[in-house]
Amino acid sequence: MTRITEQPSLYNNLEQKSIEEITACINTEDKKVALAIEGSMPQLNRLIAAIVGKLKNGGRMFYLGAGSGGRLSVLDVIELPTTYGVEPGVFNVVLAGGARKLVDALEEKEDDTEEGWRELQKLDISAKDIVVGISASGTTPFVLASLKKCREQHITTGCIVSNRQSPIAEFSDFPVEVITGPEFITGSTRMKCGTAQKMIFDIISTTVMIQLGRVEGNNMVNVKLINDKIIDRGVKMLMQKADISDYEAAKSILMKHGSVKKALENLVSAKH
Repeated sequence: MTRITEQPSLYNNLEQKSIEEITACINTEDKKVALAIEGSMPQLNRLIAAIVGKLKNGGRMFYLGAGSGGRLSVLDVIELPTTYGVEPGVFNVVLAGGARKLVDALEEKEDDTEEGWRELQKLDISAKDIVVGISASGTTPFVLASLKKCREQHITTGCIVSNRQSPIAEFSDFPVEVITGPEFITGSTRMKCGTAQKMIFDIISTTVMIQLGRVEGNNMVNVKLINDKIIDRGVKMLMQKADISDYEAAKSILMKHGSVKKALENLVSAKH
């Protein structure tokens, strides 16, 4: 395979450039990310369909990663219980070095070929679940070894990589190859590759949540009421959807039932 992610930057003598020149060049490269994702949409859609199918049948999803991509997946997953009211444990991350040590950036752990599968086993991984490996290079030992074990156990796999025909894609049932090209700083895959990964995580989680009925219209009707801003948003959402003009009355109903979704269901039930 050709490691496009390791090819020399299209820019040189960076230390001689002005602030304006550097930022303009970085922005030029960032513009390529959305187009790269667009080219991978058929693959991405197949992966999302597989995830939805697993979750609808009581399975779970696991991101498996190291480095920047793995850390970005943690940030995506930790927001889902609050944003969509989904139960913790439906979306999970197995991060090289452990998610609890996120800020330590234990890059050396990406070479560990035992930890990933060991952690998946601790979480009772089974054929009901789906595991999605994250690796810009498509060769990260931590991810590759774990996906090989998953295949041996007939566990559905996917991946998000930025090189074509990578070993990790080979061991993925649903590979997503997003070719963002050489980085602005040669080999610094936290840049365009990381941006692409963040965008893809948003696409996956949002689409899956909509498909699972956690969104109605364009609203987060299952959002957890954890602070004043979200409560206010929920009250206004309920007022609009239930045609309630009294803010305090709507707030009382919302707080009684705990979510916009449940409040609306109880209002409908009360009418019948």
